[in-house]
Amino acid sequence: MSDGALSTRPEGVLSRRYLLATLGMCALIGIAAFESLAVTTIMPIVSADLDGESLYSLSFAAPLATGLVGMVVAGNWADRSGPRVVVIASMLLFAVGLLVVGAAPDMTVFLFGRLVQGLGSGAVIVGLYVMVARLYPPALHPSIFAGFAAAWVVPALVGPLIAGLVAESLSWHWVFVGAVVLAVPAFVMILPSLRRVPPPDRADGRSAVPWSPRRILWAAGAALGVLALNLVDEFEPAVAVAVVVAAVAALAIALRPLLPPGTLRARAGLPTLVLLRGLVGAAFLASEVYIPYLLQDRYGFSSSASGTALTAGALGWALASWSQGRLGERVPQRTGIRIGIVLVLGGLVVATLTPLLGLAPGALIATWTLAGFGMGFMYPRFSVLTLALSTGSDRGFNSSALTISDSAGSAVALAVAGGAFGLLGGASSPYAFAACFAIGSTVALLALVLSGRAVPRRT
Repeated sequence: MSDGALSTRPEGVLSRRYLLATLGMCALIGIAAFESLAVTTIMPIVSADLDGESLYSLSFAAPLATGLVGMVVAGNWADRSGPRVVVIASMLLFAVGLLVVGAAPDMTVFLFGRLVQGLGSGAVIVGLYVMVARLYPPALHPSIFAGFAAAWVVPALVGPLIAGLVAESLSWHWVFVGAVVLAVPAFVMILPSLRRVPPPDRADGRSAVPWSPRRILWAAGAALGVLALNLVDEFEPAVAVAVVVAAVAALAIALRPLLPPGTLRARAGLPTLVLLRGLVGAAFLASEVYIPYLLQDRYGFSSSASGTALTAGALGWALASWSQGRLGERVPQRTGIRIGIVLVLGGLVVATLTPLLGLAPGALIATWTLAGFGMGFMYPRFSVLTLALSTGSDRGFNSSALTISDSAGSAVALAVAGGAFGLLGGASSPYAFAACFAIGSTVALLALVLSGRAVPRRT
């Protein structure tokens, strides 16, 4: 009886069958997160060294823009051929981009490497999502996506410190080269599992999913819109407003074919679920980037001390990712997403009031921990629900749509918040900080209103 019980016990994500794949994929996600945080930390050193201060913002916008193209190409490719070749090709692009950045002698080469790197990083995320869908049974999806979320957050605890120490004691070049070195064993770990990933379903003798060059062109147009939004600081205020309006309109037109039909109209079901992912990501990210700025400028925090708010949010995110993975289906998906949005909204409201009322910074840090918990509690649910609402032939498309919505939403919110910050006087005015957090609060409130359309009550 004991042997029979052991033989029928369901396998987990850390069982012998899935262990290498789970560890390898989570490690790749963590390395991508570390690299993103490292760039934020050391970019002032890089721009000074390469005389690229005028291209500072473009250094961040470049990989975000090409990442949109990478997501679309990867989704189409995965639906045609499965995730195996997508993951391998995208990892090579990511590594090549990092090496070019790490060896860059000037800002032009640095930006080229960032473009290549973004193309690879955008594609690899989609490839890993489709790999999860084809390799793991649906019952394990919540656990593996919780691992992904935790792997993204954990580097926030030590990544900036390590990157700063390496840049100061050795050179900023080694930060990027080191990321490549770390990625090699992680990639090797997932290779055996990639070999046994089944090909896409081809029922009734259907032919392979065709290439969609139009979608790729639309993605390129969306990438241009993202770049334009992140360059608004280069224009006079009046011109910047016109650029934002034109870029948002162009972005909306370009995004329509890249998202499930009805996404921008918040059609019930999967379209609103994809839209909701972009809204909550935008509300959180567009506000978080101003928290250290507020603590340093208005409260006299040092740069390292101001990072405590981000570290607290990351701890909350990691704890929530772990807890929701353990809870499984005991918390309904609809309820879990709404709990997460409410916690994020609460953190944003306190952030808005902090500069206006001169609240103690401890209140902001404490509530931002809860906001991070809210993000970690709901983010894996988006991936689980998207796969559950997808078919075998559109998992790649829907997985790429989820990440496209996330990136595009964050880009738009960052541009709007940045414009408001400048128009209201910048760091010299508490109203400028409050406006940025108020924009995030408004977006989060909209997400809460739409959450009922994204997840049916019985899901």
